[in-house]
Amino acid sequence: MTPIRVLVVEDSVTVRRYLCEILSTDREIEVVGEASDGKQAIQLCQSLRPDVVTMDMMLPVMTGLGATEYIMAHCPTPILIVSSSTNRGELFKTYEALAAGAVEILEKPQGDETDAVWERRFLATIKLISRVRVITHLRARLGVLGRAPTARMAEPAATGRRRQVIALGASTGGPGAVVEILRALPSPFPLPVLLVLHIAEPFGAAFADWLDGQTAHRVSYARDGDLICDRPGDVLMAPPDVHLVVRGGRVYLNNEKERHSCRPSVDVLFESVAREYGPTAVACLLTGMGRDGAAGLLEVRRAGGFTIAQDEATSVVYGMPREAVVLGAADAVLPLHEIGPALVTIASHPKEVYGS
Repeated sequence: MTPIRVLVVEDSVTVRRYLCEILSTDREIEVVGEASDGKQAIQLCQSLRPDVVTMDMMLPVMTGLGATEYIMAHCPTPILIVSSSTNRGELFKTYEALAAGAVEILEKPQGDETDAVWERRFLATIKLISRVRVITHLRARLGVLGRAPTARMAEPAATGRRRQVIALGASTGGPGAVVEILRALPSPFPLPVLLVLHIAEPFGAAFADWLDGQTAHRVSYARDGDLICDRPGDVLMAPPDVHLVVRGGRVYLNNEKERHSCRPSVDVLFESVAREYGPTAVACLLTGMGRDGAAGLLEVRRAGGFTIAQDEATSVVYGMPREAVVLGAADAVLPLHEIGPALVTIASHPKEVYGS
């Protein structure tokens, strides 16, 4: 079996050596190069064409963000961010890197007895993201070439009622997808938006604040008991490590068990939206690894709500939306650039016909 070829980008000699030593213990992985700054990372990525790049954010000459943006625009490669950056400014750079196409984030090891656990997780993550089919993000911003033409389909007649809420769920590749969708929604927008995004601690701490600065819509972490109808156009996001549910017109947070190893879980949100809003709900499942959200999307469709799944061509990982399509949970399967406009159409003209 051909080994997974990894380029390690890290300016600390000690940390870089440690990462390479871990990778060398696995026969399925080969370290093909090491870089100590962002410019060198780009050069080696272009010449070596690795299967995975591990990327530190704080680098000399060119930052990890700058290197990530260039790599994803010119030689797209699955990138794993390995970072200890947890202050607000550095977290924002990490979110920018995710929006630019980095696949996953992993906190640097703490140098204690948990390192063995971290090492196993590091190796498993490398293997997992090596299978990700990444896209060229510069072209994605301009409109991906070669998309198949979409069919036209009418919304089911039973869903012609005025909408009350939009629910979004995403995982791997989600930051960039969510930003693109929210930027497509005009301000003011008549409907509140509920959002679950898988992003691990400690990196989730400031994501809502970062997202708030990316669009004209107010984005905040939901607070227990927030009234939804008072927040048209606002985005209420599940905080890290808690489920977000709706009940009686309000959002509630809980620490119940994980679903599909996820908390917050898209399924948990979608199922509560189906119960609460039925045919007046819209739910959209975006790019992500695994199957969280697929069953919940089906519940929304069965309740009469309108459901959208992101298509394969524009998904960083066609996992969650694929599971939804297989289940028959999606009324429409749309490329990313069509999802925002579709939501605008649904919110403004419930019976309008549009691409699917």
